[in-house]
Amino acid sequence: MTIHTSHPFADPTPDPARRFRGRVGGAVTLWTAGDGATRSGLTVTSLMVALGPAATVLGLLDPDADLTAELRDGGRAVVQLLAWPDRQLAEAFAGTAPAPGGPFRQAAFEQTPWGPRLASATTWAGLSLADEREVGWSVEVACRVEHVEVGDDERPALLHRRGRFHQG
Repeated sequence: MTIHTSHPFADPTPDPARRFRGRVGGAVTLWTAGDGATRSGLTVTSLMVALGPAATVLGLLDPDADLTAELRDGGRAVVQLLAWPDRQLAEAFAGTAPAPGGPFRQAAFEQTPWGPRLASATTWAGLSLADEREVGWSVEVACRVEHVEVGDDERPALLHRRGRFHQG
């Protein structure tokens, strides 16, 4: 066994833009789409809401993610804000933690016209895909907001910054 003086998986030539993005941070959301066997989900922090006559959510998604394929196929999705107690669920949907039986078995979900909604999520939006384009290594999706529910903020928000979860 070798004892390292530095992190053994640290990138010897870190990407400055990636380090900048890590310091920006943001609220952790869970995007879900589909129904039954086609359900899919993805943890996303790279998003923003553009207000106007037709409010739009812009999100950066993994082009190879099942969620991206399901959003393209069905044209609808749910985006829900996660809370501090949901951090294990966020890891499961990100594919960075074990999820025996799949990530949808890790919590209760309710089906909506836009896709599965985390039953404990008090703030969420139903979206329809309006447009997409390739941006860097991601797919930027522009989704029209068709439905919004804004609940109480009694539980601390789940935030992500510099590779770690934080309470907000």
